[in-house]
Amino acid sequence: MSEIRDKGKAAKEASIILNVATTEEKNQALQLIADQLLVEQDQLLAENKKDIEEGREKGIDDAVLDRILLTPERIEAMAEGVRLLVDLKDPIGETLEEIHKENGLHIIKKRVPIGVIAMIYEARPNVTIDAASLALKTGNAVVLRGSSSAKHSNLALWRVIQRGLEKSSLPVDSVQLIEDTSRETAKELFTLNDYLDVLIPRGGAKLIQTVIRESTVPVIETGAGNCHVFIDKSADAKMAIDIVVNAKTQRPSVCNAIETVLIDSNWLAQHGKSLINALQDQDVQIQGDDQLQAFHPDVVAVEQNDWSSEYLDLTVRVKSVENVQQALDHIATYSTKHSECIITQTDAHAEQFLNSVDAAAVYVNASTRFTDGFEFGYGAEIGISTQKLHARGPMGLEALTSSKFVIRGTGQIR
Repeated sequence: MSEIRDKGKAAKEASIILNVATTEEKNQALQLIADQLLVEQDQLLAENKKDIEEGREKGIDDAVLDRILLTPERIEAMAEGVRLLVDLKDPIGETLEEIHKENGLHIIKKRVPIGVIAMIYEARPNVTIDAASLALKTGNAVVLRGSSSAKHSNLALWRVIQRGLEKSSLPVDSVQLIEDTSRETAKELFTLNDYLDVLIPRGGAKLIQTVIRESTVPVIETGAGNCHVFIDKSADAKMAIDIVVNAKTQRPSVCNAIETVLIDSNWLAQHGKSLINALQDQDVQIQGDDQLQAFHPDVVAVEQNDWSSEYLDLTVRVKSVENVQQALDHIATYSTKHSECIITQTDAHAEQFLNSVDAAAVYVNASTRFTDGFEFGYGAEIGISTQKLHARGPMGLEALTSSKFVIRGTGQIR
């Protein structure tokens, strides 16, 4: 039996025990993992340094290196996210629906674990902790397969999880890490239907599309983030500038950072230079359509007229539109259905935008950077789903559950 099947089998067996674990047992394990993260912070930073140094030698760009990077603050944030899960209500066992039939049958629909979740992800070592902690809280086992770019960090974090589980009453096999990051192991994971209940990819568009195309295990799609901000003609200038600068520059390498700004032509004429200056102050390169290039000499043409791709760096596309409908049409054409925002003081335009945009998260007058499990109060997230079936948006605890019907009778027959 291969390493993949061995670990899948071990996770499946652990999931049977996790299925009946109490909330207290799960919370104890999570608290131990959170504590262990801080105990082993120096070792985690040392292993992460290896990934960063190897990445630089391979020419990995700064945006990806930022996603790989661990700092004391980021490790503390991981631990805080795990602790927050301890405080959140355990969804397992929750009654979703209750029916009393005239024939005496008592039917309850209740929330249960999915079983075994597999995660395949690029860069971001924090996913190792987020996925494991969310899975454990919901009574699921998890099989993790990170990328070679973060292999030292992922292994060190997995060992932290193992040491936490060893001190708990939960099975150590509840969290598995596939250390071989070759394409062959990924492809084997795609077809491990005997042991896996769902596969969640988290990374770039190429990875996600490969998983969707090749996996026979059911997939929850976490999409890329070609996110837009539309500045309506009634938008407050300071608010619009603050939101755009934050949504682009606060952490440009993540999927909820904006890549495109659509600007009403009237607003552009009055405030466009102030917006461009504010972006330039943050070293943002601005690409734009013909109108934007004519408006400001520092705006360059959009590369290959590409309005679809993620930059994940300090580059932004800017386009002038005549009204809300033109903005909606552009978003409908190019959106990845992640997060979209309108900045406006016109309630009717806000409602039109909210009702028309097809995305997991739609904002009025707030930065798209809030599309995040922690910011939404979920403690952590296993990903941001851009599909419509089962889960959509930041995937917290409830997204990692299924349901089953429990029927109690007194001898009824049909």
